[in-house]
Amino acid sequence: MTDPGAGPPKFELLSVIVPVFNERTTVAEIIRRIRAVQLPLDLEVIVVDDGSSDGTDRVLAALGDSTVHVIVHPVNKGKGAAIRTGLQAVRGDLVLIQDADLEYDPEDWPRLLDPVLKGKARIVYGSRFTGERKNMLPLHWIGNRFLSLVTNVLYQSTLSDMETCYKLFDRKVLEGITVQSDKFDFEPEITAKMLRRGHRIYEVPISYAGREFDEGKKISWRDGLGALKALIKYRFTPLDR
Repeated sequence: MTDPGAGPPKFELLSVIVPVFNERTTVAEIIRRIRAVQLPLDLEVIVVDDGSSDGTDRVLAALGDSTVHVIVHPVNKGKGAAIRTGLQAVRGDLVLIQDADLEYDPEDWPRLLDPVLKGKARIVYGSRFTGERKNMLPLHWIGNRFLSLVTNVLYQSTLSDMETCYKLFDRKVLEGITVQSDKFDFEPEITAKMLRRGHRIYEVPISYAGREFDEGKKISWRDGLGALKALIKYRFTPLDR
């Protein structure tokens, strides 16, 4: 039983998982931004190079230090597989996902952390639809809104941005969860499993600067279909034991 006079939980270490695939031109900048964020707790960064073939590995070799730990997949397995590898390596009380493509700005981390540090939430998503945003492609805008709607119908939630990269977890809520998805369907899978376990997801506004496909954007309409299938699948399959 929780002591009502105990105050908010105490967290000491934030683990940030950065899945990377062929982001040679952006990964150094995202690490610079990560290091620049002022945080009220310690930080570890787990970068998972998911079989990059564009020289990302050489850039990362120069970036690793006591805070930034690089893990390499010999071949490309997908974002979900990279996050699964990262989850196996984290040591922190809190776990955050950070893409390496500069669409999401680490300066928004304090917004994500605030509800957790105050004891208001154990899971926080950064919503691109309630904050500043630039250049979200029309098809992606429609697809993201549709997938959030489907999530809300299937799981009785009120999310505005299920597909957001920015997902922050109290590590304890991840205990017993097995990530099965290898690709971009990690987002609906983890959301479905959190909601089915009865966890409420807190949303905060974040900024968003979308890329064009010629700038390296990788997610496509096919991934949207995969996300839809995942939402249906994890609504009706047994929960992890």
